[in-house]
Amino acid sequence: MAIFPSHAARQLRRQQGQALVLGILLLGVIGLAMNALFSTSRLVSVKARQLNTVDAAAYSGALIQARALNMQAYINIAQTGHQMAMAHLVTLGSWAKFSATQGQQVSVGNPPAYLIGMMFGSGHMQGYQSARKAQAIATIANPGNELFQAFEAHDKAVHKVLQAASLAIDKTLESARNRAIEKVILANYPEPQIRKALSWDIHHDNLQGFSAVYQPTGNYRSFIGQVAGVYRFLDERNHVHKNFWMVNKQCPSKRHELRRKGQTDLDEKGNWQSIDTQSYHALRSNRWIGCYFREYPMGWGWVPGNANSMAMDLPHTESPPDNFSGIDFWRWVKKATQWNIFGGNHNPLANSRAVAERQRWEGGGLANYVDIANARKQSSVEFTLSLTRKNAWGHDFTVHSRAQTFFERPQVRADKRVEKANFWHPFWQARLVEAGKKVFE
Repeated sequence: MAIFPSHAARQLRRQQGQALVLGILLLGVIGLAMNALFSTSRLVSVKARQLNTVDAAAYSGALIQARALNMQAYINIAQTGHQMAMAHLVTLGSWAKFSATQGQQVSVGNPPAYLIGMMFGSGHMQGYQSARKAQAIATIANPGNELFQAFEAHDKAVHKVLQAASLAIDKTLESARNRAIEKVILANYPEPQIRKALSWDIHHDNLQGFSAVYQPTGNYRSFIGQVAGVYRFLDERNHVHKNFWMVNKQCPSKRHELRRKGQTDLDEKGNWQSIDTQSYHALRSNRWIGCYFREYPMGWGWVPGNANSMAMDLPHTESPPDNFSGIDFWRWVKKATQWNIFGGNHNPLANSRAVAERQRWEGGGLANYVDIANARKQSSVEFTLSLTRKNAWGHDFTVHSRAQTFFERPQVRADKRVEKANFWHPFWQARLVEAGKKVFE
C-alpha cells in the first residue's frame, strides 16, 4: 500500500474552496443589485408620493376657486332677489297710502261715490266706497313702521351682508386658495424633517384680473328691470275709463275720464320708488280756453327711494292749493304750472298731493357686484403648481401639476344656447389638466 497520495488526489485537494469564492462573489453581486433595487424603489416611492401630493393640492386649489366663484354667483342671484323684495315693498307702501287717501276722499265726498257710479259704473263706485276700510292702514308705510322696517332689513342685507361678502371673497380668493394648497401638502407630509425640505410655487396663474368689481349701471340696471318685469304686481297700473255721454258740442269727441295711474321704477340713484294715483277728470268748457279737464283727485300715494327724488318726471307741483274755492282750477293751472288740461293721460294734481305727502324710504341703492372681467378672452382660471423636495436620498425632485377652474353647465339647456362664463350661474367646476386635456375632475 502506497503511503503517498496519488496525482488525482493532489489535484482535488488543490481545487477545494474555489466554489466558496464564487458563491461569495455571486452573493456580493446579488447584494449590490438588491441595494440598487431598494434605492430605486425608495426614489420611485418618493416621487410617487410627491406626484400624488401635488395633484391633490392643485385640485384642491382649483376646487376652492370653483366654490368661491359659485358663491359669487349665489350672492349675485340673492342680490337680485332682495331687489325684487324691495320693489314689492315700496309698491305695497304706495298702494297703502293710495288706499288710505282714497278712503279719506270718499268719506268727505270729493268726488262723491254716487257720481263715480253714475259716470263709470257700479264696479268703480263699489271699489271707491270700499276704500273707507283702508284708512286704518294710513300709517303702515311711514318711516319706522312695518313696511319700512322690512325694506330696511333687505337694504341692510344688500349692502352690509351680501356686498361685503362678495368683495371679501374677491379680495381673499388667492390667499384662500394658497392656504388650501399648503394645507394639503402638509397633510401629506406630517414628518417635520421632510417638511423642512419641501417648497412649492404657483406659476402660469391667471387669477389676478380674472374678476372685476362693477358699478350697478347700464346692463345691470337693465337686467334688474327685466327681472322686475316678470312680476305682474310691479307692472304699470295705467287704466283710463271714459263716460259714454257727449258732454259738449264744442268738443264732441271728448268725455269725462277716470284715470288710474301707477308705476314702480328705479330712480337715478338706484333706489326703488312707487307712485299710485287716481283722479276723476270732469270735462268743462268756457269762453276763455274752450274745453278742458277739471281734475278731482280720488287717491294718491308715493314712496320715493330717497329724499331728493322727484316723482319719476311726472307732471306735478310742490305746492298745490288745498282747495280751489278762492281761484278757478283752470286759472291756477295756467298761472302756476305747465300742465296739459286739454288732454293727456296724467293725474298732475293727484301727483302733487302724493309729492306733498311722500314717505321717504332712504336706502343705499343698487350695490356694486363682482363678475368675470372679460369672458371673451379668458373663460377659466388655470395655474401650475410646482412641488420641490430637496435631498431625498441624495436627490432633488420637482414635480408639476396643472389645475383648471372652468364654467360648464351640468346639463345642456333646452334651447341649446351656451352662456359665456359668468358669475350669475353657479356652474364652476374644477379639474386637473395636462397639455390642454382633462385628466381628473
